[in-house]
Amino acid sequence: MLRSAPVDGFRLAYDRSGSGPPAVLLHGWPGDHRDWKAVRELLGNGTNVVAPDLRGFGESDKHARDPRDSYSAAAQADSVLGLIEELGLERPVIAGYDVGSRVAQQLARAAPESVRAIVVAPPLPGVGDRVLGERAQREFWYQAFHQLPLSEQLVDGDQRAVRAYLEHFWAHWSGPSFRIEDAELDRLAELYGAPGAFTASIAWYRAGSGTVATSLAERPPPPEQRIATPTTVLWPEHDPLFPPEWGDRLSEFFGRVSVESLTGAGHFSPLEAAPGFAAAIRAALED
Repeated sequence: MLRSAPVDGFRLAYDRSGSGPPAVLLHGWPGDHRDWKAVRELLGNGTNVVAPDLRGFGESDKHARDPRDSYSAAAQADSVLGLIEELGLERPVIAGYDVGSRVAQQLARAAPESVRAIVVAPPLPGVGDRVLGERAQREFWYQAFHQLPLSEQLVDGDQRAVRAYLEHFWAHWSGPSFRIEDAELDRLAELYGAPGAFTASIAWYRAGSGTVATSLAERPPPPEQRIATPTTVLWPEHDPLFPPEWGDRLSEFFGRVSVESLTGAGHFSPLEAAPGFAAAIRAALED
Protein backbone atom coordinates (compact mmCIF):
# COMPACT_ATOMS: atom_id res chain seq x y z
CA MET A 1 0.00 0.00 0.00
CA LEU A 2 0.96 3.64 -0.48
CA ARG A 3 1.25 6.08 2.41
CA SER A 4 0.17 9.70 2.62
CA ALA A 5 1.98 12.69 4.01
CA PRO A 6 1.09 13.20 7.68
CA VAL A 7 -1.88 15.28 8.79
CA ASP A 8 -1.78 16.02 12.54
CA GLY A 9 0.88 13.32 12.72
CA PHE A 10 -1.29 10.63 11.06
CA ARG A 11 -0.26 9.01 7.79
CA LEU A 12 -2.95 7.12 5.89
CA ALA A 13 -2.27 3.89 4.05
CA TYR A 14 -4.20 3.75 0.79
CA ASP A 15 -4.65 1.87 -2.47
CA ARG A 16 -5.02 3.69 -5.77
CA SER A 17 -6.07 2.29 -9.13
CA GLY A 18 -7.37 3.39 -12.51
CA SER A 19 -7.49 6.79 -14.14
CA GLY A 20 -10.18 9.27 -15.06
CA PRO A 21 -12.69 11.01 -12.78
CA PRO A 22 -11.80 10.48 -9.11
CA ALA A 23 -13.67 8.66 -6.36
CA VAL A 24 -12.60 8.21 -2.74
CA LEU A 25 -14.04 5.19 -0.93
CA LEU A 26 -14.28 5.20 2.88
CA HIS A 27 -14.71 1.97 4.83
CA GLY A 28 -16.53 1.06 8.03
CA TRP A 29 -15.96 -0.67 11.36
CA PRO A 30 -14.93 -3.48 11.66
CA GLY A 31 -13.34 -3.40 8.23
CA ASP A 32 -10.69 -1.60 6.19
CA HIS A 33 -10.05 -0.39 2.65
CA ARG A 34 -10.70 -3.88 1.25
CA ASP A 35 -14.40 -3.44 2.04
CA TRP A 36 -14.46 -1.82 -1.41
CA LYS A 37 -12.66 -4.52 -3.41
CA ALA A 38 -15.70 -5.60 -5.43
CA VAL A 39 -16.85 -2.00 -6.03
CA ARG A 40 -13.37 -1.03 -7.26
CA GLU A 41 -13.37 -3.93 -9.70
CA LEU A 42 -16.77 -2.88 -11.05
CA LEU A 43 -15.66 0.73 -11.49
CA GLY A 44 -12.73 -0.55 -13.55
CA ASN A 45 -9.77 1.30 -14.93
CA GLY A 46 -11.86 4.26 -16.11
CA THR A 47 -12.16 5.67 -12.59
CA ASN A 48 -9.34 7.06 -10.47
CA VAL A 49 -10.18 5.17 -7.27
CA VAL A 50 -8.53 5.89 -3.92
CA ALA A 51 -9.40 3.67 -0.96
CA PRO A 52 -7.65 4.59 2.31
CA ASP A 53 -7.55 3.01 5.71
CA LEU A 54 -8.91 5.68 8.06
CA ARG A 55 -6.98 6.86 11.10
CA GLY A 56 -6.57 4.02 13.58
CA PHE A 57 -7.56 1.32 11.08
CA GLY A 58 -5.73 -1.19 8.94
CA GLU A 59 -2.21 -0.09 8.08
CA SER A 60 -2.76 3.61 8.82
CA ASP A 61 -1.18 5.30 11.82
CA LYS A 62 -2.48 4.66 15.31
CA HIS A 63 -1.56 7.07 18.10
CA ALA A 64 -2.56 6.97 21.76
CA ARG A 65 -4.14 10.41 21.91
CA ASP A 66 -7.35 11.97 23.15
CA PRO A 67 -9.94 10.43 20.80
CA ARG A 68 -11.99 13.63 20.60
CA ASP A 69 -9.00 15.48 19.17
CA SER A 70 -7.64 12.76 16.91
CA TYR A 71 -10.35 10.25 15.95
CA SER A 72 -13.57 12.26 15.61
CA ALA A 73 -15.43 12.67 12.32
CA ALA A 74 -13.78 16.07 11.89
CA ALA A 75 -10.30 14.66 12.53
CA GLN A 76 -10.87 11.76 10.15
CA ALA A 77 -12.15 14.18 7.50
CA ASP A 78 -9.02 16.30 7.90
CA SER A 79 -6.85 13.33 6.97
CA VAL A 80 -9.02 12.41 3.97
CA LEU A 81 -9.04 16.02 2.77
CA GLY A 82 -5.26 16.11 3.13
CA LEU A 83 -5.02 12.98 0.98
CA ILE A 84 -7.32 14.49 -1.66
CA GLU A 85 -5.16 17.60 -1.83
CA GLU A 86 -1.90 15.65 -1.81
CA LEU A 87 -3.01 13.49 -4.74
CA GLY A 88 -4.44 16.45 -6.66
CA LEU A 89 -7.89 14.88 -6.93
CA GLU A 90 -10.25 17.39 -8.49
CA ARG A 91 -13.60 17.33 -6.68
CA PRO A 92 -13.93 13.57 -6.23
CA VAL A 93 -17.09 11.69 -5.43
CA ILE A 94 -16.83 10.51 -1.83
CA ALA A 95 -18.48 7.17 -1.08
CA GLY A 96 -18.82 5.73 2.41
CA TYR A 97 -20.73 3.47 4.73
CA ASP A 98 -20.70 3.07 8.50
CA VAL A 99 -17.77 5.18 9.83
CA GLY A 100 -16.99 6.17 6.24
CA SER A 101 -20.48 7.56 5.77
CA ARG A 102 -20.09 9.95 8.70
CA VAL A 103 -16.69 11.05 7.41
CA ALA A 104 -18.08 11.63 3.90
CA GLN A 105 -20.88 13.77 5.33
CA GLN A 106 -18.38 15.76 7.38
CA LEU A 107 -16.28 16.42 4.26
CA ALA A 108 -19.38 17.69 2.46
CA ARG A 109 -20.08 20.08 5.35
CA ALA A 110 -16.54 21.28 5.96
CA ALA A 111 -15.13 21.39 2.42
CA PRO A 112 -18.02 21.43 -0.07
CA GLU A 113 -15.81 23.05 -2.71
CA SER A 114 -13.61 19.93 -2.67
CA VAL A 115 -16.39 17.36 -3.11
CA ARG A 116 -18.39 16.68 -6.27
CA ALA A 117 -21.01 14.47 -4.64
CA ILE A 118 -21.37 11.92 -1.86
CA VAL A 119 -22.77 8.41 -2.12
CA VAL A 120 -23.47 7.00 1.33
CA ALA A 121 -25.20 4.22 3.18
CA PRO A 122 -26.23 4.50 6.84
CA PRO A 123 -25.63 5.94 9.32
CA LEU A 124 -27.51 9.10 8.33
CA PRO A 125 -28.93 11.97 10.37
CA GLY A 126 -32.55 12.10 11.42
CA VAL A 127 -32.61 9.17 13.84
CA GLY A 128 -33.03 11.34 16.92
CA ASP A 129 -34.22 9.72 20.13
CA ARG A 130 -35.49 6.67 18.25
CA VAL A 131 -32.00 5.33 18.92
CA LEU A 132 -33.12 4.87 22.55
CA GLY A 133 -35.92 2.48 21.59
CA GLU A 134 -35.83 -1.07 22.93
CA ARG A 135 -35.04 -2.64 19.55
CA ALA A 136 -32.31 -0.14 18.80
CA GLN A 137 -30.66 -0.53 22.18
CA ARG A 138 -30.44 -4.29 21.66
CA GLU A 139 -28.33 -3.51 18.60
CA PHE A 140 -26.24 -0.58 19.79
CA TRP A 141 -25.00 -2.07 23.08
CA TYR A 142 -21.46 -2.29 21.68
CA GLN A 143 -21.10 1.50 21.56
CA ALA A 144 -21.46 1.76 25.34
CA PHE A 145 -19.16 -1.25 25.76
CA HIS A 146 -16.50 0.47 23.66
CA GLN A 147 -16.43 3.33 26.16
CA LEU A 148 -15.31 0.99 28.94
CA PRO A 149 -11.68 0.08 29.73
CA LEU A 150 -13.05 -3.45 30.03
CA SER A 151 -13.40 -3.65 26.24
CA GLU A 152 -9.64 -3.20 25.87
CA GLN A 153 -8.88 -5.63 28.67
CA LEU A 154 -11.02 -8.39 27.18
CA VAL A 155 -10.27 -7.93 23.50
CA ASP A 156 -7.19 -5.85 22.64
CA GLY A 157 -4.10 -7.80 21.62
CA ASP A 158 -5.82 -11.19 21.82
CA GLN A 159 -6.27 -12.32 18.22
CA ARG A 160 -8.58 -15.17 19.15
CA ALA A 161 -10.85 -12.84 21.13
CA VAL A 162 -10.71 -10.25 18.35
CA ARG A 163 -11.74 -12.84 15.77
CA ALA A 164 -14.70 -13.99 17.84
CA TYR A 165 -15.77 -10.40 18.48
CA LEU A 166 -15.54 -9.32 14.86
CA GLU A 167 -17.25 -12.48 13.64
CA HIS A 168 -20.31 -11.61 15.74
CA PHE A 169 -20.79 -8.31 13.90
CA TRP A 170 -20.00 -9.61 10.44
CA ALA A 171 -22.56 -12.39 10.92
CA HIS A 172 -25.24 -10.42 12.74
CA TRP A 173 -25.20 -7.22 10.69
CA SER A 174 -25.12 -8.81 7.24
CA GLY A 175 -28.09 -9.68 5.07
CA PRO A 176 -29.57 -13.18 4.71
CA SER A 177 -27.44 -14.20 1.71
CA PHE A 178 -24.02 -12.86 2.78
CA ARG A 179 -21.29 -14.59 4.75
CA ILE A 180 -17.78 -13.26 5.15
CA GLU A 181 -15.14 -15.72 3.97
CA ASP A 182 -13.05 -17.34 6.67
CA ALA A 183 -9.83 -16.15 5.04
CA GLU A 184 -11.04 -12.57 5.06
CA LEU A 185 -12.12 -12.80 8.68
CA ASP A 186 -8.70 -14.23 9.53
CA ARG A 187 -7.06 -11.29 7.77
CA LEU A 188 -9.15 -8.75 9.69
CA ALA A 189 -8.53 -10.57 12.96
CA GLU A 190 -4.79 -10.32 12.35
CA LEU A 191 -5.06 -6.57 11.65
CA TYR A 192 -7.38 -5.79 14.56
CA GLY A 193 -5.59 -8.27 16.81
CA ALA A 194 -2.22 -6.51 16.86
CA PRO A 195 -1.55 -4.89 20.25
CA GLY A 196 -3.29 -1.51 20.35
CA ALA A 197 -5.12 -1.97 17.05
CA PHE A 198 -8.53 -2.81 18.50
CA THR A 199 -8.28 0.11 20.94
CA ALA A 200 -7.37 2.47 18.07
CA SER A 201 -10.36 1.27 16.05
CA ILE A 202 -12.85 2.00 18.84
CA ALA A 203 -11.39 5.47 19.39
CA TRP A 204 -14.07 6.54 16.87
CA TYR A 205 -16.75 5.69 19.43
CA ARG A 206 -14.78 7.17 22.30
CA ALA A 207 -14.63 10.41 20.34
CA GLY A 208 -18.42 10.62 20.52
CA SER A 209 -18.88 9.84 16.83
CA GLY A 210 -21.02 6.72 17.16
CA THR A 211 -24.69 6.65 16.24
CA VAL A 212 -26.08 6.83 19.78
CA ALA A 213 -24.10 9.94 20.78
CA THR A 214 -24.53 11.60 17.38
CA SER A 215 -28.26 10.95 17.09
CA LEU A 216 -29.06 12.30 20.54
CA ALA A 217 -27.08 15.48 19.90
CA GLU A 218 -28.25 16.27 16.39
CA ARG A 219 -30.72 19.03 15.59
CA PRO A 220 -32.05 19.89 12.11
CA PRO A 221 -30.07 22.86 10.83
CA PRO A 222 -31.65 25.89 9.18
CA PRO A 223 -32.12 25.37 5.44
CA GLU A 224 -29.04 27.39 4.50
CA GLN A 225 -26.86 25.10 6.63
CA ARG A 226 -28.05 21.78 5.22
CA ILE A 227 -25.52 19.73 3.26
CA ALA A 228 -25.74 21.24 -0.22
CA THR A 229 -23.50 18.67 -1.93
CA PRO A 230 -25.54 16.32 -4.15
CA THR A 231 -26.16 13.23 -2.03
CA THR A 232 -27.22 9.73 -2.97
CA VAL A 233 -28.31 7.57 -0.05
CA LEU A 234 -28.25 3.81 -0.53
CA TRP A 235 -30.39 2.21 2.16
CA PRO A 236 -30.01 -1.55 2.76
CA GLU A 237 -33.15 -3.61 3.13
CA HIS A 238 -31.84 -5.81 5.96
CA ASP A 239 -29.58 -3.60 8.08
CA PRO A 240 -30.48 -4.41 11.71
CA LEU A 241 -28.88 -1.17 12.92
CA PHE A 242 -30.67 1.20 10.55
CA PRO A 243 -34.22 0.23 9.51
CA PRO A 244 -35.39 1.93 6.30
CA GLU A 245 -38.06 3.92 8.17
CA TRP A 246 -35.25 5.93 9.78
CA GLY A 247 -34.72 7.64 6.44
CA ASP A 248 -37.87 9.75 6.83
CA ARG A 249 -36.11 13.00 7.85
CA LEU A 250 -33.23 13.21 5.40
CA SER A 251 -34.63 16.30 3.72
CA GLU A 252 -34.19 18.18 7.02
CA PHE A 253 -30.42 17.69 6.80
CA PHE A 254 -29.63 17.58 3.06
CA GLY A 255 -30.44 20.14 0.39
CA ARG A 256 -30.20 17.71 -2.56
CA VAL A 257 -30.78 14.08 -1.61
CA SER A 258 -32.13 11.00 -3.34
CA VAL A 259 -32.69 7.60 -1.76
CA GLU A 260 -32.29 4.19 -3.37
CA SER A 261 -33.00 0.83 -1.76
CA LEU A 262 -30.40 -1.94 -1.73
CA THR A 263 -32.66 -4.96 -1.94
CA GLY A 264 -31.42 -8.01 -0.07
CA ALA A 265 -28.42 -6.23 1.47
CA GLY A 266 -27.47 -5.85 5.11
CA HIS A 267 -25.17 -3.38 6.80
CA PHE A 268 -22.02 -4.24 4.82
CA SER A 269 -23.44 -2.72 1.67
CA PRO A 270 -20.27 -2.30 -0.46
CA LEU A 271 -19.64 -6.03 -0.09
CA GLU A 272 -23.25 -7.18 -0.22
CA ALA A 273 -24.53 -4.85 -2.96
CA ALA A 274 -21.41 -3.87 -4.88
CA PRO A 275 -23.22 -3.39 -8.24
CA GLY A 276 -25.64 -0.91 -6.68
CA PHE A 277 -22.87 1.04 -5.01
CA ALA A 278 -20.73 1.08 -8.15
CA ALA A 279 -23.66 2.23 -10.30
CA ALA A 280 -24.46 5.08 -7.91
CA ILE A 281 -20.83 6.23 -7.83
CA ARG A 282 -20.62 6.09 -11.60
CA ALA A 283 -23.85 8.11 -11.94
CA ALA A 284 -22.53 10.74 -9.53
CA LEU A 285 -19.28 11.01 -11.51
CA GLU A 286 -21.23 11.51 -14.73
CA ASP A 287 -23.80 13.98 -13.37
